[in-house]
Amino acid sequence: MSPDVTVVLLVSTGAAWEPRALAALQEHPATVVLKRCVDVADLLATASTGQADVAVLPADLAGLDAGVVDELGRTGVRVVGVTTDPAATRPLAARVGLVTLLDAGRAADVAGVVTSLPADPTAPPAAPALPDPTLPAPHGGAAADGVPGRVVAVWGPAGAPGRTTVASALAGELARRGLGTLLVDADPYGGAVAQQLGILDEVSGLLAAARLVASGTVAERFPGVQRRLSDRLRVVTGLPRPDRWAEVRPGTLAALLEHARRDGQVVVDTGFSIEVDPAADPARPARNDLTREALEAADDVVLVGGADPVGLARLARALTDLDDLLPGVAPRVVVNRMRPTLGWRESDVVDMLAGFGAGSGVHFLPDDQPAVDRALVSGRLLVESGDSSLSRAVGALLDAMAVRR
Repeated sequence: MSPDVTVVLLVSTGAAWEPRALAALQEHPATVVLKRCVDVADLLATASTGQADVAVLPADLAGLDAGVVDELGRTGVRVVGVTTDPAATRPLAARVGLVTLLDAGRAADVAGVVTSLPADPTAPPAAPALPDPTLPAPHGGAAADGVPGRVVAVWGPAGAPGRTTVASALAGELARRGLGTLLVDADPYGGAVAQQLGILDEVSGLLAAARLVASGTVAERFPGVQRRLSDRLRVVTGLPRPDRWAEVRPGTLAALLEHARRDGQVVVDTGFSIEVDPAADPARPARNDLTREALEAADDVVLVGGADPVGLARLARALTDLDDLLPGVAPRVVVNRMRPTLGWRESDVVDMLAGFGAGSGVHFLPDDQPAVDRALVSGRLLVESGDSSLSRAVGALLDAMAVRR
């Protein structure tokens, strides 16, 4: 085969766009269709022969996941995903590692797309098939132009106000906007990020990272303890058991966050307590050191509380506690699960919290349990579970944080 010819595998599922794509590939002088595969297994088997250069397939192909995309990359096959709904497909594509997407309405242009792909299967295309002018230019996960990313600590009082849900939602939204992001589970009372996102991890990312800090090898080996959710989102999973908090020595988390921010944005899911035990030995680590360390290292503190009377009382107390720990720090206050059945307006809540130092930075997230349930049951990020009032509110929160920057 001529080196100027791109050999294509087309996965056929009977979609309406396939005849146009097939005709375009057959008519183009620089492309040849080697085979029309029937499913993922057939695709991988054919790709393993080393004869193909590109696979064109439905972005929602059954069985397509990050492992399949990685395996195709190892055989030198680049992937073009075709979609009828670009906006809805982008989060899923990012999660499985699809770099190039093509709108099904442009199926006749597929030959031009496949012939313009870079030789490296993992490299981004020179001209993305689905440009989105509302998003920042992709930067491969690293902080742009050497500017360090921001550390966002998500904190809140006891009572499950939704710290983990908010932290993972913010991280997912940052990644959706094209920013390399690391989500760190640093809850010393037993984090739930891995469980919430369906990550099966026998080794705690936090404990593994702590050992790297202790050995002085974090700069070289830190990426190896992160779990990849997409090309722009990675996770450091939390403690496997709450009683192992003592293995994270004082100063470890601060060192990790300072290193992580060199490569992009960092979102930290913290514990609920910042109380100092007066009976604790100051020469030994204390359980709440981990949360205090995260707050002290943060550029932005997002303080989450429940919208009910008990949750708001705890939130007001948390504002006072935070001011004692970090005088002058103005957190972004998030009132979670706001609902009309509580009988008060958002302005009423703002007025009440203003007396405790909340100022104007109060944001409300709706009680959108269906959206949360969809994400939890599927082990996905909120942004991957479709449009919802909650995902839009998280986006507005992130917009407000960017305005203040």
